[in-house]
Order: sequence, then structure tokens, then C-alpha cells
Amino acid sequence: MDLSVVVVTFNSRAFVLDCLRSLERARAGLAMEVLVVDNASADGTADEVRREAPWARVLEMGGNTGYAKAVNRGTRESTGEFVLALNPDCVVTEQALPGLLAWMRGHPRTAIAGPQLFDAAGEIELSGRSFPGALTFLFNRYSLLTRLFPGNPWSRRYLLRDWDRTTPRAVDWMSGSALLVRRSAIDQVGGMDETYFMFNEDVDWCHCMKDAGWSVDYVPAARVMHRIGSSRSRVSERVILERHRGMIHYFRKHHPAHPAIEALVAVLIMLRARLMLAVNALRS
Repeated sequence: MDLSVVVVTFNSRAFVLDCLRSLERARAGLAMEVLVVDNASADGTADEVRREAPWARVLEMGGNTGYAKAVNRGTRESTGEFVLALNPDCVVTEQALPGLLAWMRGHPRTAIAGPQLFDAAGEIELSGRSFPGALTFLFNRYSLLTRLFPGNPWSRRYLLRDWDRTTPRAVDWMSGSALLVRRSAIDQVGGMDETYFMFNEDVDWCHCMKDAGWSVDYVPAARVMHRIGSSRSRVSERVILERHRGMIHYFRKHHPAHPAIEALVAVLIMLRARLMLAVNALRS
């Protein structure tokens, strides 16, 4: 089996079929299997996939267990030489799968390869970044300080703004929206850290791969459309809190410090979470 695609869903009925149909168009004769791992959707996602895409295998988690656990289960139950972890709001172009696989086979020390992501308007996303540092929670992509001062050195360094993302290169980490992972690297390093519920598991996984001597590469010849439409609408409070708890776990795991420093970082991160909850409550 060349490729196993693991698509994790949660109330994804509105767009998952577009994702699955794009995979069928892009398979180009590849020996490929698709596993849809459903985190207890309440909108009939699993039944919709069974009815409209019977060639995809549906695995039900029985509850909303988070992204990392669902990816790991799909990976365990798949057989491909490579595993593509793909968000259901992604649409792969016809050259995406062959392009990613060709890169991996030509670069045997690459553990993870990520495509060029673009939104519905054609704008290239800032996937492929440096590892977060102590100030990243203040200067990340969506932070107020980055929006007010987009040219500041901390945001520019973290987001790799001096690179136009039209050329391939090794990066620290790639967005988990679409990650092609070498199974032999997973066998060596392990799957995603299931401590993370949603967000941060992608940067952590890339960090673990690089710590083990593997490379993480950005492949712009492979293009995937990613529909980011939720940033302006209200999201679950649990998602906001779990995202920030994930930040705390990441820093404790990869940047261990004096307990007093770790406690201060945790307080600052949770203060940011409270601010995000307040902003979220004002959204329609």
C-alpha cells in the first residue's frame, strides 16, 4: 500500500465529501486507502460518508477524544508506507499526492512533508514556521500585537515572513491540516502526543521528529486548499481552553525551566485564554 489517508471528523458533514472526492480525483493510480475517524459527530457525518463514499472506511471513536487520539487510531489501523493526516476542510489538488510522495521517496531522511496550503480566495497560508519561543503566544499569527505590528522581528521570525513559500525548504514545523508522514519515522518516534486535545500536536510531533534526526519539509509543488472560515465565528470554549493547555504542555515538554518560571508562563498563557474567551463571547 502506497498511501493511507486519515481524515479526522467532528460535525464535518458540510465539507467532508468535497475532501474525499478530491482524494479520489488525485489518487492517480496510487494504491491508497482512506480512513475517516469520527469523533462522535452529532450531524450525521459518519452516516453521510458511509452512504456517499463507501470506499472510505469509517472508524467511530465513541466520543470526542481529540485530534491526536483519532489520528493515532487511524494510523494504527492503516497499512500504507506513508500516512497523510488530512483535515476534512481540505481539498487536495490533482498533483498534491504524487508531489508529496515523490518528495518523500527522493528525500529518505524526511519524516514529514507538508504541501503549500491556500485558502478559498487563493491566498497562500503561512504554513511552515519556526518553533515557538517564549514570546510566541504574544506574537503568533492571529495575536493583536502581530496585527498591529506585522513587521515586528518576533512575528517575522516565527512566521518566516521573509520567505514567499514558493520554494521548497526544511522548516521546523508544518500545519497539521495536511501532513504526509513516513511510517518508519512513526515507528521510531511514535505517534502524536495524546495529551493534546486540539492544536499544538502538530508542532510537537514535528519537534519530536527533528529531535530524532529527521527532517520536516515544505513542498510547494503539492497544493491543498484549506478552508479557514471559523476564525471570525464563535467556537467552543473547550477548544479555546484546550488549545492553551496544550501550549502549557508544549513549553513544559520542550522548554523545561525552573518551576517558578513554568508557573509564570502557565499564568500568562491562561490569562491569554481568558482574553480569547471574552472575545469569543462577543462573536456572532
